[in-house]
Amino acid sequence: MKIKAQIAMVMNLDKCLGCHTCSIPCKQVWTNRQGAEYMWFNNVETKPGIGYPKKWENQEIHKGGWLGSDNNLQLRAGSRSKKFVGIFHNPDLPRIDDYYEPWTYDYDRLVSSPAGQRQPTARPKSSITGHPMDIKWGPNWEDDLAGANETALDDVNFSGLEKEVYLKFKDVFMFYLPRICEHCLNPACVASCPSGALYKRDEDGIVLVDQERCRGWRYCVSGCPYKKVYFNWAKGRSEKCVFCYPRIESGLPTLCAHSCVGRIRYIGVILYDADKIKPAASTSNDQGVYKAHLDIMLNPHDADVMFEARAQGIPETFLIAAQRSPLYKLAVEWGLAFPPHPEFRTLPMVWYVPPLSPLIQELEGSEADLGKSDFMRIPFKYLANLLCAGDEAPIRFALKRLMALRKSMRSLRVDHKPDLQALDEANMTQDMADEMYKLLAIAKNEDRFVIPTTKRADSENMYDDRGILGFPTKS
Repeated sequence: MKIKAQIAMVMNLDKCLGCHTCSIPCKQVWTNRQGAEYMWFNNVETKPGIGYPKKWENQEIHKGGWLGSDNNLQLRAGSRSKKFVGIFHNPDLPRIDDYYEPWTYDYDRLVSSPAGQRQPTARPKSSITGHPMDIKWGPNWEDDLAGANETALDDVNFSGLEKEVYLKFKDVFMFYLPRICEHCLNPACVASCPSGALYKRDEDGIVLVDQERCRGWRYCVSGCPYKKVYFNWAKGRSEKCVFCYPRIESGLPTLCAHSCVGRIRYIGVILYDADKIKPAASTSNDQGVYKAHLDIMLNPHDADVMFEARAQGIPETFLIAAQRSPLYKLAVEWGLAFPPHPEFRTLPMVWYVPPLSPLIQELEGSEADLGKSDFMRIPFKYLANLLCAGDEAPIRFALKRLMALRKSMRSLRVDHKPDLQALDEANMTQDMADEMYKLLAIAKNEDRFVIPTTKRADSENMYDDRGILGFPTKS
């Protein structure tokens, strides 16, 4: 057992307002320069929809992530030799139009135009070419289902559903999906890089790009199935979300989490067994990857785990943070949080609590509310395709618990008479419900963000171990 520590995040989609407040400070701090205009390390998408860049979830197009079966794992985009042959032409790359061509406005025309009878206008012009352009797409083009009757038809999460039915006005549903880099345990971007520029930090698991080593081959862009690695067209280098590591090293939350109006984000430490990464990622059944991912995570309250972690040099501050962190409870103990598209086999470490939604028709009794949740507005199959590779059972279990929590708290706050039946049906105790309520509803910053400070001198050099099947390089 090789124990490692990972800084991870959970987002509660039930509380996301879709306000994009998380995106603005990230944009201002990390991508406010030439060549990065189109980059959004943090963006918020409306689902259903094809997202940003267009159709990022469809790996039949982009060839991101891994293929795995019977303990065999390979990059979907192909082997090293295939990359070498096509190193000057990568057909799997998203085009700039798949993101959007960044633009500004000809503001000078507003003040320099000669006097006339008509008010001058500031036409949009490309930030890349400087030429006038027509705006046809943007990073939040699908906000609040704008145009979803056309674009959402290509949403891969409708697999197994009659998408034309769910996109009709009276049957349509909607929720927000904030996205950042997943800082995966088995990152395909790291394994795809021929120059060894991408690496996963040993001390906290954050995935970064070494700008001195990057040669702009862009295989990391196509290799990432979440499309969270970008190419800076001005610098000729790849860039990505850095999980605000200068703040993390000081024990502070990321900018996106710190500014979140809905307080949907939780940051903490997860302990995991690195020896289980390859067997988990190469699980033959796509739906089995999520369960194998859970098995990688180690219980921070297990005395044997803590003893072994100390013996392997995990700092005491990380061990204490892992015990106080809410992430293990949300993901493993309570079974409420899930990784996006586990079938990509990168073992992502930014997870989501699925959103509750109104019931389509009135149901009576606790049993009906909890058991017949097919009547919920958001189809279970859609959430399962997004978070569990199509397996509905974990999603049903999580939402059953969330509904039981809501019903129990309503009985306490409104009826002033505790209703324990709903909790019993969801296999929950009153103490669990109280703890869950405090964490999901009214948690303070010190409860949501449990981040240890980092001593860089105590970490190993991870340049020699870049990925399971990547391009290993010597320091």
